[in-house]
Amino acid sequence: MKKKDLKILLIDDEPDILEIVAYNLTTEGYQVFTAKNGVEGVAVAKKKLPHLIILDVMMPEMDGIEACGIIRKIPELENTIITFLTARGEDYSQLAGFDAGADDYITKPIKPKVLVRKVTALLRRFKEETPVAEEIFKVGNIVINREEYKIVNNGTEIILPRKEFELLSLLTSKPNKVFKREVILNKVWGNEVVVGGRTIDVHIRKLREKIGDEHFKTVKGVGYKFVL
Repeated sequence: MKKKDLKILLIDDEPDILEIVAYNLTTEGYQVFTAKNGVEGVAVAKKKLPHLIILDVMMPEMDGIEACGIIRKIPELENTIITFLTARGEDYSQLAGFDAGADDYITKPIKPKVLVRKVTALLRRFKEETPVAEEIFKVGNIVINREEYKIVNNGTEIILPRKEFELLSLLTSKPNKVFKREVILNKVWGNEVVVGGRTIDVHIRKLREKIGDEHFKTVKGVGYKFVL
């Protein structure tokens, strides 16, 4: 992914910090958005879906720790990198940040060029373009045809109800990756009304019966993953 396609959100209540950091990152070629407090930052994050969020800890209305915790619960931002940029270097502050879901911690003051290099390193995971989902792909002995909404398991064709198919398609898109329950609900059901909290569990049970119990693993309190 090119720099011009990467989005960075800066959340800090100090105008000078926002201006200097935004200038250096924009000059480097990144798309940069800013917010002056945690409440505004969460709103901008939901709207812009940045690849990287750099936020301060001490801010009015909502501090960085709380904002980070809220952002981490937004399914669309599960892969967003979050790092704190703050003058607070105490161990308890850093631990609170990591507990809230932060990926890194940068202490002020920091030279602009050093910060840019740090950001470049953090964004390396987005260097490659995200591949376009294939209409027909194979995972182990399972062939999934997204175009015709059908699968072939060990040579046997199986027609699945739409939601079971979409759930299987999601889980098999990244074997061994644990998909959180909230992410599954958002990706498979979206804004549709979900009847009961065990909807995902019921669909997983049906897939286990049709595809094989050994392929679906439950990560207690988190979600599910597909294994080969």
